[in-house]
Amino acid sequence: MRILEKKYGQWLIFWVLAFIWGTSFILIKKGIEVFPPDIVGTLRISFTFLFFLPFALNNLHKITRQNIKSLLVVGFIGNLFPAILFSIAETRLPSALAGMLNATTPIFTWIVGISLYRSRTHPLAILGIAVGFLGTIGLMVNDFSNIIHGWNVYGLFVLLATFFYGLNTNELKYKLHDLDALSIASLGFFLSGPFAIAYLLVRRFPFAYVHVPQFSNGLLAVMLLAFLGSFLALILFNHFVKSTSAVFAASITYVIPIFALMWGLLDGERILPHHLISMIIIIAGVYLVNNDNIRHKKLALKQNTT
Repeated sequence: MRILEKKYGQWLIFWVLAFIWGTSFILIKKGIEVFPPDIVGTLRISFTFLFFLPFALNNLHKITRQNIKSLLVVGFIGNLFPAILFSIAETRLPSALAGMLNATTPIFTWIVGISLYRSRTHPLAILGIAVGFLGTIGLMVNDFSNIIHGWNVYGLFVLLATFFYGLNTNELKYKLHDLDALSIASLGFFLSGPFAIAYLLVRRFPFAYVHVPQFSNGLLAVMLLAFLGSFLALILFNHFVKSTSAVFAASITYVIPIFALMWGLLDGERILPHHLISMIIIIAGVYLVNNDNIRHKKLALKQNTT
């Protein structure tokens, strides 16, 4: 993309990506106002599967016995399951809080890397994880005067989804490094998409829902969610990562919750002061994890070249 050759173009794509991903949470909310959460999640994957289908058919020859398990992880754990989990969570959780909790993804990526993929850990990253989880607790508590009963347990669905994202990220890093991002995404959806479509047919979609009030609005919201949040954003991010630094790409994590918060407030969601403080704490924890990770990568690269 020529626009990414210029600094202003890189910043433009940066804000476009943050806006798209930050908008995803309000689109999920609009979808579940019309359809059950399982329908919203599987419908999102089905649309994305169709958008990626031409790319997938062009890359089918890249599926091998060695990478099929990892591509299944991408398709199901990295996309299908989180799509359903976020939809379930937002039935009882404001979209803005779901967007804030989504910021824990880099933290879970680091935890999964340490525990399952034997990646190295460092004191600063451990501090970042502790800080991040402190902020996570703050987001999940509705009433600090009644800690026992003041929890919003639906936040756990978001945390499970971000854990799956962390697992997916490590699988990409350690098992699928020989495939480009577009091939991985298209083939992952090629494997999970048919299951999503089959589930919709079992649930008699669209026939059982076509008479639901606001059917077309809900369908449009999920279609936009799939096209913008899953299809277009992934293609843009692929080019963005290739044209900028890892630090710059990772910085999008800090901005996404801001757009999620903005949409939530515009939609009349109730956001308490401790939610804002907790979001800042999570972002601080993510900064420590990302900064420590990048710092040690640079140190390792320097040692390997001397």
